[in-house]
Amino acid sequence: MSKWNANGVVFAAGLSLTSASAFAAATPARLPELPTVQVTATATPHGTPSTPAAISVLDAEALRDDKANAALSEKLGLVPGVLARQRNNFAQDEQVSIRGFGARATFGIRGVRLFLDGIPATMPDGQGQLSHLNLGSLGRIEVLRGPFSALYGNAAGGVVHAFTADGRDAPGFGVDWRLGAHGMQRAALSLAGGDARRDYRIDLSHLRSDGYRQHSRAERDSLNGKLEFDLGDRRRLRLVFNGLSAPDTEDPLGLNAAQMADDPRQATAAAQSFNTRKSVRQAQVGALLETPMSDNDLLRWMVYGGERRVTQFLAVPVAAQANPLSGGGVVGLHSPYRGMDLRWEHHSLVHQQPVDVVIGVSVDRQDQQRRGFENFVGDQLGVRGRLRRDEDNRVSSDTLYAQFAWQPSDVWYLYGGLRRTRVRFRSRDEYVTPDNPDDSGAVEFDATTPVFGASVRLRPGLHLYASVGRGLETPTFDELGYRTDGSAGLNFALRPSRSHSQEFGLKLDRANGAHAELALFRADTRDELAVASNSGGRSTYHNVGRARREGLELSADWPLAPRARVQAAYTWLHAWYRDDFLTCASSPCVAPTALAAGTAIPGLPRSALTVSARVGEELGWYGRFTAQALSAVPVANIGGQRAAGFAVFGASLGYAFAQPRVDGRWFVALENAFDRHYAGSVIVNESNGRYFEPAAGRTWLLGLELRRHQKKPPQGGGE
Repeated sequence: MSKWNANGVVFAAGLSLTSASAFAAATPARLPELPTVQVTATATPHGTPSTPAAISVLDAEALRDDKANAALSEKLGLVPGVLARQRNNFAQDEQVSIRGFGARATFGIRGVRLFLDGIPATMPDGQGQLSHLNLGSLGRIEVLRGPFSALYGNAAGGVVHAFTADGRDAPGFGVDWRLGAHGMQRAALSLAGGDARRDYRIDLSHLRSDGYRQHSRAERDSLNGKLEFDLGDRRRLRLVFNGLSAPDTEDPLGLNAAQMADDPRQATAAAQSFNTRKSVRQAQVGALLETPMSDNDLLRWMVYGGERRVTQFLAVPVAAQANPLSGGGVVGLHSPYRGMDLRWEHHSLVHQQPVDVVIGVSVDRQDQQRRGFENFVGDQLGVRGRLRRDEDNRVSSDTLYAQFAWQPSDVWYLYGGLRRTRVRFRSRDEYVTPDNPDDSGAVEFDATTPVFGASVRLRPGLHLYASVGRGLETPTFDELGYRTDGSAGLNFALRPSRSHSQEFGLKLDRANGAHAELALFRADTRDELAVASNSGGRSTYHNVGRARREGLELSADWPLAPRARVQAAYTWLHAWYRDDFLTCASSPCVAPTALAAGTAIPGLPRSALTVSARVGEELGWYGRFTAQALSAVPVANIGGQRAAGFAVFGASLGYAFAQPRVDGRWFVALENAFDRHYAGSVIVNESNGRYFEPAAGRTWLLGLELRRHQKKPPQGGGE
């Protein structure tokens, strides 16, 4: 047995004897006075008022908005601390950051852990994406922010957990059709049903769009399914599967300030000449089995596997590929992945007060076959040419964890946990020439990340809490993929970023359904990972020393009248580098520029506010009104350029109806009602100054939902 594994056994045994426990299960909690919403974003499903962490829950009603259901950013605007940007570019994954973590990502999602129905959507290297997420099938999204996110492993900022709606809640056959500006069409079909012994839901959707900008056409098909079975003796089995096909999605690339001012709908000349685009295919399956071992003990086993294929044509200039160490301008990735999680959950009493304990182990593997080709043949650009890079990569993550939840008195709640993680990268270079040496190598990172929190009930409906923890964020394969000096091979010089987080908060719940939260937070990191250069769709990264993120979050969900409700989320965030460091505006790095401590971390607004109001009947006419405002966003370490702040408004009008066998609704919506031109997202440290990705101007949307429902079976029914 290796030294690490031996220490891990001692670690798990010790935590077992000291009643450590976890935040990720799905059995009934035993703490008193819990609300009807059970939160599983923490491993043990305790109610949000008593949990010493910032957790936001978007239920089915909150998710049933008047949007296109084309991007996750449409759903997360009312979660404080979360910055989810609509890029109007389906060739690049959405930018989602939590409390300033993940803002550096040009594509994919870093610093944030993602789950869909209990199955990881973040790979073991820490990079996640949710392009396979079928938004129309969701019944709930939970967002965990702050120190307790470290209990999920390789992430620092937070956790986003999406859940497919249960079929038994809305049995029948459904149709969802949405038509909008710029050639946007989305059609979806669903089939759902079930009873106490079984449950199923299957969703198919097709999306196409001509795009707001030139050269931004997109088309994608997705499938999502969930099957659940009661196997008897309190055993339950969940099967989930999903798939995505998105061929030849056009990428217009970013714009510089002059281009943005002249015509925000244009694509760059490089995007046109190289026909920049990306194709993605993904398929994934997973299973979760819960088996009681006794009245107080449960064994939960999760396994999953899948593969993702990506082909991306970049705008790397032909001249740059004359370097024998160049990896070319076409990237081909084949990434099979798999993993498992096995945990034991125990519920008992200590001094007549409830204690929940969870101890588990998880193993995740990802292989990556990376190929690089020239993006030209002769004088023809934007086609696959000669092979220039060929390597087989693997990342493995092995984790032991334990967590606990204890209510020592009627007003006090204690939560804590510990996670031991080892992440190993290995690369085998298969493209070796006299001018391109063997760049094979390996690197390993490990960390122990503890977290602890406590909350106290000051009076019924009012809780005060505090938490503290440490976190680990390793560089991803894409961040390791290119060296800052332009040479070939992975950038094994990168180190993981390690964080120390603190959080204090208040939670208020009133009998009329009103809810409000306040959170103050600070997160200090060392070996902060940052963008070194970003050119033609290719990014390099480096470590820049210490950084700090601190801020305030406010949220409220308040009924104003029997048929009116307002929701609001506000975030104030100050994020900056605490050390001097050298950086470059281009790759390879020829003349580094010195940056002083105190420089703002680019990609983050200082403040963000979202307000939404709904008036009208549950059945009948209703109206929705939204407003969003962001302050200016620094876009690079060098030069002082910013994306201007903005405020935009939207509104919708709809009618919901219900008949004996058919129910549904229709709506018409207007976004960016005053046609404001602004940058919806930014590309941090883009070496050509093309930092800005324009948001769409004034847009319209029509929607129609119909569901032919089945008669719900009697309680406890089933054949």
